[in-house]
Order: sequence, then structure tokens, then C-alpha cells
Amino acid sequence: MIIVVGGIKGGSGKTTVATNLAVIRAKKGSDLLLIDADDQETSSDFTILRNEQQESGAGYTSIKLTGAAVRTETKKLSSKYQDIVIDTGGRDTTSQRAALTIADILLVPFVPRSFDVWTLEKVSTLVSELKIVNPNLQASAFINRADSAGRDNQLAAEIIRETEELSFIDTPLGSRKAFSNAAARGLAVTELKPLDKKAEREMMNLYRYIFEIIKV
Repeated sequence: MIIVVGGIKGGSGKTTVATNLAVIRAKKGSDLLLIDADDQETSSDFTILRNEQQESGAGYTSIKLTGAAVRTETKKLSSKYQDIVIDTGGRDTTSQRAALTIADILLVPFVPRSFDVWTLEKVSTLVSELKIVNPNLQASAFINRADSAGRDNQLAAEIIRETEELSFIDTPLGSRKAFSNAAARGLAVTELKPLDKKAEREMMNLYRYIFEIIKV
């Protein structure tokens, strides 16, 4: 399965989601490839740190690709890996469009703030355009850095549900220090000691939805 973690708004937590999914899936036995298609190369930096901190290494293979090569090289490599996670940047780039031409799933995290939610229609348009090339693409959005109180989460969820081409996943990730603390050590949030049980449960809910509920 090829999963693209994308969108067109920076700062929504795409790399955190991509690296956590990659680590968890690999630890469950998948021969996994993580592709860093973001010019900021944060996924690659995470993997370097993880390789330095973990005696057994990252547990997955990681490469950097940009532009049209995201499509051509991923197609060449797809038969060698059980799962591929592609981390794209927070803009409508050639890299992201190339990834979406071959992806099974587009996973879009949204922060429940007005500037992020306003990009939903543009993401929907992007998906619509790419479905001409890849009609089997499944695009889903969920709330990341969810507020602990207030109505912003609910309002954002309602807007996502009304957006064409995007299905809403009710698996929010809270605004928790555990995610950044884990990333700073090259860890998934599920590996952090002491464990933040709420953060672990949230990430595992998202993981199970993608790998156990969505059918591709």
C-alpha cells in the first residue's frame, strides 16, 4: 500500500504523522519504505537521528525523492516493499502531484484553525484533478493538534465532512508535547518512556483505521 501524507498547508504535522506511521508499521513486521518528498527533509533528519539512537537502526528504509522522480522511482520500488509512506511538503508541488498519481491513500491532517480549514477546497480540487490519472485514489482528512476544549474541533470536522473528494476520519490527534518529545529522540510516540497513554491511543486509532479498516 502506498500512503501519501500531504496537503497544501505547512505546519499541519505531516512529518510527525508520516514518521509515526512508518515506525509503527515497520515494528509490526512490514518491510516499509519511507520516502521524504519534502524540500525541508525533516523525515530524513528523523531517520538519521533514529539510526543513531536505536541499536537495531530505524527499522525501515528511507530515501529522498523530489519532482517527477517521486512517481518513476516509487513505481520501480513498489514491488520490493510491502508498504510505502511518502511525506510531502505543505504546498501544491510537483513532488506531491507525482506521488498522488500512484498513491492508494492520501492522508491529510488539518489543524482546527481558520487558515487551515480554508485550504480544504483547494485540497479537494487537487484530489479531483489527480483522480483523472489515479481514479482509485482514496483521500481522507483528520484533525491534528486538536484542541482540548471549545468548538473548533467540531466545526472543523463539519467542514471536512462537507468537502467533496475528502472523507473525514474521526481519529483526532491532540495537541500534546509527547509527539514533539518523541520526534526529538527519533521515536514514535508509542515508544516514548514514560508513555503518554492518550497520545499512544490516538496514534494507534489512526494507524488501525489506515491499515485495518480502509480497503484498497
